[in-house]
Amino acid sequence: MDPDFKKFFKTLPDFSLITGSDVDKTVEQLGQDVFDQARYCFNCSGSDVYRNGVSLTRNNWTPSDKLVDALNKCLADSEYKHAYGNHIEVRPGSLNFSIVGRNAVGNQRTDYFNWDNISGERHRLCVTIRTLFPELTAGVGGETGIDVYPKGYDKSQSLKYFRGQDIHFFGDRCEPGGNDHSIASRLKNRRNCKVSHVKDWKETWQILQQK
Repeated sequence: MDPDFKKFFKTLPDFSLITGSDVDKTVEQLGQDVFDQARYCFNCSGSDVYRNGVSLTRNNWTPSDKLVDALNKCLADSEYKHAYGNHIEVRPGSLNFSIVGRNAVGNQRTDYFNWDNISGERHRLCVTIRTLFPELTAGVGGETGIDVYPKGYDKSQSLKYFRGQDIHFFGDRCEPGGNDHSIASRLKNRRNCKVSHVKDWKETWQILQQK
């Protein structure tokens, strides 16, 4: 997290976080201080919930062998041949699948992200997964991955913690097929709620400074 943005972010009077990442990755990216300050931190698309740094609830769904085999076939068939390991990461209530691998760092991740923006591979893979496994859903998340989970275990499950409250949601994957789409589409129909489909953290910061 950018140090200046982090300093500003910690001055917010009330915020919650929702991410496809697991707890360890969330803390690595944000820092323990931000994680603990969040009223809620919904990891794994809301299947592993913390309040002010204390665990509340966790979903222990695990993928079938058939799903794992299908994902390994997608990996083998991919036209992108730079692979760095940790391609299937099982998380509470979900898994993350990455062609380039979660062990990829720096330019390795950026190169895949740029290639995916041109090829549209991740969106095609999501369609394939949803077709083969109609009981599951899949959404593009982050720079390199796909979040896969049973229907209903998407980010919108976090909304049960905010009944009747005003919400301003920021997400970079609010388009159909993105892992922010489910929660963004539901909030658009709620009174006193707003959705900002942002490009990156810099745009998020700009909007927050205007409030």
